[in-house]
Amino acid sequence: MKPVDLIREIVARYEKHGWRLRRVLLRAETRVEVGDLENELGNVAILDSPVDALWFSRPSHNNREAWELRLLAETPYALFETFAPEDSEENRVTKRSELEARLSDYVAKK
Repeated sequence: MKPVDLIREIVARYEKHGWRLRRVLLRAETRVEVGDLENELGNVAILDSPVDALWFSRPSHNNREAWELRLLAETPYALFETFAPEDSEENRVTKRSELEARLSDYVAKK
């Protein structure tokens, strides 16, 4: 499946379950393939990355916020983290960066 079609499919599936697309991580070659996707996604940041993945978030139990990093692949693989309201943005950035590194390691070992 083409990356742009896979992105559309994954986003639709996640939105159906209350997730909101927050960021798109793309390798340079994938970014070329997806072309005008930025226009479709609105204000969602598209960032250069060593792996193709999508960041989603939604409210979670006990006033927490759930974030999920979904690998852009036909076979589902995702990493998950929740944040408390009192977590600093610096802490959130650090944890999200750690998940991105773990995903990169997973892809490299495949």
